[in-house]
Amino acid sequence: MSHPTLRLLDGGMGRELQRIGAPFRQPEWSALALIEAPQFVLQAHRAFIDAGARIISTNSYAVVPFHIGDERFAGQGHTLAERAGRLARQAADDSNEPVTVAGSLPPALGSYRPDLFDHQRSVAIHRTLIGGLHEHVDVWLAETQSSTAEVRAVVEALGTQVKPLWVSFTLLDEVGEPPRLRSSEPVTDAVRVAVELGARAVLFNCSQPEVMAAALTEARSVIQSLAQTIELGVYANAFPAVSTEAKANSTLLEIRRDLGPEAYLHWSRSWVAAGASIVGGCCGIGPEHIAQLHRQLVAGSTPVFA
Repeated sequence: MSHPTLRLLDGGMGRELQRIGAPFRQPEWSALALIEAPQFVLQAHRAFIDAGARIISTNSYAVVPFHIGDERFAGQGHTLAERAGRLARQAADDSNEPVTVAGSLPPALGSYRPDLFDHQRSVAIHRTLIGGLHEHVDVWLAETQSSTAEVRAVVEALGTQVKPLWVSFTLLDEVGEPPRLRSSEPVTDAVRVAVELGARAVLFNCSQPEVMAAALTEARSVIQSLAQTIELGVYANAFPAVSTEAKANSTLLEIRRDLGPEAYLHWSRSWVAAGASIVGGCCGIGPEHIAQLHRQLVAGSTPVFA
């Protein structure tokens, strides 16, 4: 069954860069290709668009001191963010289909680490990213947000920016429990904060597929109770359950073998049924997964995928 209103987001940039042979190592992660071989970043964006993605995220997730170090961020952060924005815009503009560019604003002080949050430092880091990205993006995507405090810092950094804000939370990987952020805040509270801050879309990302539908159900309930019109979305990762003590990307986590394109399609159907109108993938989800979603879920021609 096709869903004409469904929009596909891209997949995990870091693992795709690694797959196509781009420079890739810890701790720089996906920023290394941006620094040393940006043509690979453009190639990865194009692969996701060719697969059917109509929303692509700038490769700015790792352009933070946590990944590239304080000295390099101070000297090159703005330039690298601008490069990430320009490459995404180029890929979007080169497409025959309309493609939205989402400016990726990551957790400034480390993924999955709400305990490391510092408001003023986060605001300063995000202002650098925003300064480099803003000319090239259509929407702002505050992603992998582990706490509502992280989102408030993003909003302060955006200031008078008028482009739409999308907020994407990462969840505890605890199947069967009420959905919570990695800060342990309930999803219901997080969605209320996102609405209060003017978010135009609420998404959930970088968590296991198994926990996403419950979060969507609670989010939709809150949004309906507030009489708001806000889009919902999901882009799950392909990692095993991640310990609450773990840091995202601190090591190269194994990719689950049970989350190939067909299995990911199964989960995606459940998210659409729960109200998602934006679906894509996070770490470990590649163009082949997005192509499968395009073929099976989105009306229109089958994408060319190489």
